[in-house]
Amino acid sequence: MSYGRANASGATLTRNRIPDVSPFSGMCATCSEGCLGTCEVGKSAYRGREVIYPQPFGAVTSASQKDYPVDFSHFNIMGTAVGAEGIEADSDRAIFPAVNLETEIGAAHKMKLALPVTIPGLGSTKIAKDNWDGLAVGAALSGTILTIGENVCGMDPDVEITGGRVRRSPDMERRIKTFQDWYRGYGAIVVQANVEDTRLGVLEYAIQDLGVEAVEIKWGQGAKDIGGEVKLPSLERAMQLKSRGYIVLPDPEEPNTQNSFTAGAFKEFERHSRIGMVTEESFHQRVEALRKAGSRQVFLKTGAYRPADLARAVKFASDARIDLLTVDGAGGGTGMSPWRMMNEWGVPTVYLESLLYRYLKRLEEKKAFIPSIAIAGGFALEDQIFKGLALGAPYIKAVGMARGPMAAVMVGKTIGRIAESSKVPTEIAKYGVSVEQIFTGAAKLRSILGEDIRRVPPSAIGLFTYFDRLAGGLQQLMCGARKFALRHIRRDDLAALTREAAEISGIPYVMDLDAEEVERILG
Repeated sequence: MSYGRANASGATLTRNRIPDVSPFSGMCATCSEGCLGTCEVGKSAYRGREVIYPQPFGAVTSASQKDYPVDFSHFNIMGTAVGAEGIEADSDRAIFPAVNLETEIGAAHKMKLALPVTIPGLGSTKIAKDNWDGLAVGAALSGTILTIGENVCGMDPDVEITGGRVRRSPDMERRIKTFQDWYRGYGAIVVQANVEDTRLGVLEYAIQDLGVEAVEIKWGQGAKDIGGEVKLPSLERAMQLKSRGYIVLPDPEEPNTQNSFTAGAFKEFERHSRIGMVTEESFHQRVEALRKAGSRQVFLKTGAYRPADLARAVKFASDARIDLLTVDGAGGGTGMSPWRMMNEWGVPTVYLESLLYRYLKRLEEKKAFIPSIAIAGGFALEDQIFKGLALGAPYIKAVGMARGPMAAVMVGKTIGRIAESSKVPTEIAKYGVSVEQIFTGAAKLRSILGEDIRRVPPSAIGLFTYFDRLAGGLQQLMCGARKFALRHIRRDDLAALTREAAEISGIPYVMDLDAEEVERILG
């Protein structure tokens, strides 16, 4: 079985010259003189560091192509023909629309979600900024969490910084207000901070000036183990961001760099964020400072780091009584993570969640506080959501997903633009030619909003419709498992399809499932 896809990918706009490929390097079995360099190695000979990242940079979301030995497809959801949990075992009452998908997170202060989904960490990337209206309005109407990711204030061209601290950021204000204008009592807008954000006082600004009630400390993400990166198209922009404390490459203050850029030797600068340095003492100090600043809820997000770091996250979150710990496994991603890194680093989601379950169970046995937990890393559809909730049950309260929601927003925006132009292609026209005819979620939104639906951008209707599909599919899966509320989902609602999946997860192999009950039934 091949786990990696080396040296050529549509993500980097590269390909091998011939179909015969070395399984070790990913290079063509015969590398021919005269080739224009279509593979990653060849293209790197003339585009260099540019080929580290997915292309076209800033206009796509990306996730790992690596075929991990065990993923969620190696588990199946178990149904049953008897009983019901969370509702009366009556065929007229135990129907799938009766499944309750609400969940609650938080320690001292609770937050309700209408759907067990969070959209984690969409920050300063161009694709997040360009699609923010759809994300914010759609998430607010759907009752999910939406997190404003790192570097938004620092990247805001119009930000006002005094004494090294943010005083005003129009972009941050817009992002928060867009969600709050459509907030209906479920979900929340959350602001996240990395090293640079912390130095700029972004979270304090969001809490005290913009009324944000939930903030998130970021240790990392599943897509990469370094800080975020974006491309800068002008020398002026590169100089501006270096002056704000970012790492900018090549150095825009160097005369030779300026001359090379002016001459067209390269067309973009890279802006990078720093990596954090976690210590237990500084973490607790930061949590306490944010609570004193007025935050009702403090979250922590960690990435696909080695098991010891996961243990630190779990223990620190427990001791600090964090309101939500999000654990992001390798394989997912939304931003511009280095392509090879996205494929070849970190602990994949199933492995990471299996470790997470063990660590949380151990703390629970010691009577320690167990924070609300969200698992992220490659989730897109309802069966994956069910499996993510079940694999870490009873601790997992929500699933983090960003590429799926972003895709729904972008498709919604595109279809809205097409409908407005009156040039609807045949594939779409079979459903109708107006927004309300094409989007099935529009009818439900009209029943909620009335004529206000006209103010909802098609991108947001796309996200709402996608989430409505996830809700319906999840209700059906839960009904078949006879679980009519999320709190009833358990690990024994899954069966492992391979011995290796069973060994990693602790979920019984399908041929061993229910062995004791079978013996009892058969006598």
